[in-house]
Amino acid sequence: MLLLVLLVGAFGVILYLGQALTPVFTSIILAFLMQGLSEWLRKRNVPHLASVILVFILFVSILLSLLLFIMPLAWKQSVNLFNELPRMVTEAKAVLLLLPQQYPDVFSEQQISQIIDLATAELSQLGQWVVTYSLNSITGLVALLIYLVLVPILVFFFLKDGGSLVRWWVSFLPQKKEMLTQVWNEMDLQIANYVRGKVIEIVIVGSVTYIAFTFLGINYAALLAIMVGLSVLIPYIGAALVTLPVALIGFVQWGWTNEFWYLMLAYGIIQALDGNVLVPLLFSEAVNLHPVSIIIAVLVFGSIWGFWGVFFAIPLATLIKAILNAWPKTHALGAVESSTE
Repeated sequence: MLLLVLLVGAFGVILYLGQALTPVFTSIILAFLMQGLSEWLRKRNVPHLASVILVFILFVSILLSLLLFIMPLAWKQSVNLFNELPRMVTEAKAVLLLLPQQYPDVFSEQQISQIIDLATAELSQLGQWVVTYSLNSITGLVALLIYLVLVPILVFFFLKDGGSLVRWWVSFLPQKKEMLTQVWNEMDLQIANYVRGKVIEIVIVGSVTYIAFTFLGINYAALLAIMVGLSVLIPYIGAALVTLPVALIGFVQWGWTNEFWYLMLAYGIIQALDGNVLVPLLFSEAVNLHPVSIIIAVLVFGSIWGFWGVFFAIPLATLIKAILNAWPKTHALGAVESSTE
C-alpha cells in the first residue's frame, strides 16, 4: 500500500506539475549522470566538496561547448536545409513520377500522386510549425535563459547534498518497508546505469556518425549526426525514422551513385555496431525486457510525458517489472499448496 501511494503521488505530480518542475527533473537527471564520476573521485581520497566542484566545472565546460560550438553549427545547417527543401522536394517528385513508367506493374500514377500530395501536406505543416516557433521565439528565449541559470545551480546542490536529501525523505517513511526497499535498490541501480549508458551511447554514435559523414562529404553532416545520435533514445523506431532524412539528403546530393551507396553502407554499419556491440556493452547490467514491451513502453510513456517519457520508457518499464517481481506471492503459493493437498 505504501508503494502504491508513493507511485500514484509521484505520477500525479509529474502529470500535473511536470512542466513547471522540468528544470528540477532535468537537474536530477544530470546529477544522476555525474554522480558516478564524483563517487570515483571520492574513492581516490578526494574530499566530497572538492570532487563536487571538479565535476561541476566539467559539467559547465561541456555545457558551454555545446552552446557555443555544436548548437550554432546545427542551427545554421538546419536553416540551410529548410531553405533547400523546395528544391529537394522538386527533385524527389521528378524521381517519383518516373516510377510508373519504369515499373508499371508495381506503381500506378494514382499511387504516386497520393504520395506526393501527402508529402506536400506534411511539408506545409512543417512550414507552419516553423513560423509558429519563430513567433514564439521570445518566450522560448526567456525559458532558455531560466534553464541556463536554474539548472546548473540545482545540479550543484543535488551533487553536494543529494545524500542528505535522500536521508531526509526516507526519514518520513515507516521502518518496515521491505518491498519498497527492494524496488528502490533495484531501480536505483537500473536508472543510474541506464542514464549514464544512454548518454554515452548518444555521444559515441553521434561522434562516429559525424566523422563518417564528414569523411564521405555529405551535406549537413553535423545536423544528421545529431539526429542519428538522438535516435537511440527511441529503441527500434528511432533508427528507422532517421534513415529517411539520411537517405533523402544523400540521394538529392548524389543520386543513384556509388557515393550514395557508400553512405547507406556506412550508416548501416554504424547502426549494426550500435545494436550488436555498443548496447550490450553499456547495458549489460540492465534487466532484460522483451522488444514488444520496450516498444509499448515508448509509445505509452512518450504520449503521456513527451521527450522525458521516451527517455525514461525503459526504466519505467523496468520499474513495473521490478514491482511485479517484488510483489508478495505467498498467498498464491499457499492456495496452490492447499488445493493440491
